Amino acid sequence: MLTLYFSPGACSMASHIGLEETGAPYEEKPTLLAKQEQKTEAYLKINPRGKVPALSVDGKVITENTAILTYLARRFPEKQLMPADPVEEARCIATMAWFSNIVHPSYQRYTRPERFAEGEAAQATVKETGRKSFWANCQEIDSLLRGKDWIMGDRYTVADAYALVFYGWGVRGGFPMNELSAYTAWKDRMLKRPTVRKILDSEQNVLVKAA
Repeated sequence: MLTLYFSPGACSMASHIGLEETGAPYEEKPTLLAKQEQKTEAYLKINPRGKVPALSVDGKVITENTAILTYLARRFPEKQLMPADPVEEARCIATMAWFSNIVHPSYQRYTRPERFAEGEAAQATVKETGRKSFWANCQEIDSLLRGKDWIMGDRYTVADAYALVFYGWGVRGGFPMNELSAYTAWKDRMLKRPTVRKILDSEQNVLVKAA
């Protein structure tokens, strides 16, 4: 049995889309960050770090989008959610690791500077640095997509599910995302995928509201 713990609007949307892409039955367990449900005693038994997403696989828990998406792609190879070539597979995983380690934290610094510094002046500096870094990262994603239909080339992969998170965050954060022509055209292709649209609708994502 597959059970996904997620919070609408959070980075867990990547794993939510990835799981939906497999076509496998699964149980949804909304864990609302706005209500601090990820810090409850019950959830900390699932993921002691108090983060989403978490995927329970017959009682064994996997955390982190990169790990969950890699697991799903390997468990359901017939869905071709990861490149078949080992080198290209590694590059796909590396791209998702970059999303997790660099892109995601840059947005956190912009929206939650108090997590990284004390005092108004220091927090203002962190916020501005985060804003510049996140926008630069979005521009890099845009450059990755130039001349390609999908993040890894001509085939959709789990990396695309992850990249959609940041386009949505950019819209939510007031960034001029429509200036990124390749990223925006890719976003439009993503919205045409029934699996993607289903999850965006269920999470009431900003991209559905903006469409």
